[in-house]
Amino acid sequence: MPNHLNQNLDAMRAALRQLQDGEIGVAALCAAWRAEGAVLAALPPRYEQVAEDLLGRLEAGSLFTEESCSFSQHDLIDSLNTWLDKATHTLAPA
Repeated sequence: MPNHLNQNLDAMRAALRQLQDGEIGVAALCAAWRAEGAVLAALPPRYEQVAEDLLGRLEAGSLFTEESCSFSQHDLIDSLNTWLDKATHTLAPA
């Protein structure tokens, strides 16, 4: 994997950790992830679709003060972590 993509994935992981630690909000996380176009461009198209779906649900869920069954922030964060793991594996050299 090219070094710049590794750095981009690291930035995405850092933003996710910051969200979990309460250092940034959902809007900042989503902006940080969407700014990493190089990662999304290097992956198959379905990765961008899945990431955007997860980010959209996270944004929608952030509009509620309590977690609801359909918008569990914890579950969405877990899914974003899984997305990062799969993206890293997909971009790794064979």
